[in-house]
Amino acid sequence: MPEKPAIAITMGDPCGIGPEVVVKALSDQHVYATCRPIVIGNVSAMEAAVRSLHSTMTVVEPTDVSVAGSVSSSIDVVDIHNLNPEDITVGKISIPCGKAAMEWVTKAGEMALAGVVDGIATAPLNKEAASLAGYQSIGHMELLQELSGSKTVATMLLAKNLRVVHLTTHRSLKIACDYVKKDRILEFLSLTDQSFKKWGFSDPRIAVAALNPHGSDGGLLGNEEAEEIAPAVEEARRNGINASGPVPADIVFHQAINDQYDTVLCMYHDQGHIPVKVYGFEESITANLGLPFVRTSVDHGTAFDIAGKGIADHTSMLEAIRLAVGLSLGNGLSDF
Repeated sequence: MPEKPAIAITMGDPCGIGPEVVVKALSDQHVYATCRPIVIGNVSAMEAAVRSLHSTMTVVEPTDVSVAGSVSSSIDVVDIHNLNPEDITVGKISIPCGKAAMEWVTKAGEMALAGVVDGIATAPLNKEAASLAGYQSIGHMELLQELSGSKTVATMLLAKNLRVVHLTTHRSLKIACDYVKKDRILEFLSLTDQSFKKWGFSDPRIAVAALNPHGSDGGLLGNEEAEEIAPAVEEARRNGINASGPVPADIVFHQAINDQYDTVLCMYHDQGHIPVKVYGFEESITANLGLPFVRTSVDHGTAFDIAGKGIADHTSMLEAIRLAVGLSLGNGLSDF
């Protein structure tokens, strides 16, 4: 691996704020000081974003990807020529753009699997556009899991020192509750423990959030805690995993912020997303556990309502790149 890791940055849906936040993030010279950023996307869309932001950077297609991203005054874009510029309507859903954005994620995954890049940082997709384009796996993680043949993967959100791992993500609440089973919880505890140890934690402290209010109040408000969550935690502890719980969700995140835990395993999407976004909305980012390569992402959507206006905050994109660099070097969570 070269001294500076190569990080593939997918442009996201070009009808949204992806191109803008990528250009803004790459305008920070700290990025080029720590990695070789290589954008996977559309040259015309990136050029349009550069012009709209009055940036002095230039957009180029690299002839040699092995040295791409080395010049801080230029943005190297790997363009697989799968999108016509006239199909891009900023601020509106476009099926061709949804399809192209998913194909860029696939290309980045292929580059990571081939060892061409050391990690991936992704700008936002539009799930409706991806669905209309015929994709059933409409999220980054699901697409990359299928591409890599990974058995178990998980999404982790981070903001400052708060880290949460999700038992389920894009499921309705009704369906998500059906996934609160001992075997799945135990599997995710093992994955979390292994991942955090790989990232430098000698004995990760993992809290498991309760599903029901007050941790079920002794069974008055549900039986999942007693029948599924607690048995999983007990078995995990027998396996040498430093797990605790179930901990009521109205206290566990406060405890994690105050360094009682290194991470919290949450039972469903909003249980983990809400505290992270309240605690650190602008800088919140995501990372995947279980993929054979590093993948981080912004923790916001395509924001069609402000796309093309030059007002999108790029903090999350910058943090996603920074985390991808750190994870690729084996010390990614040390500063979070």
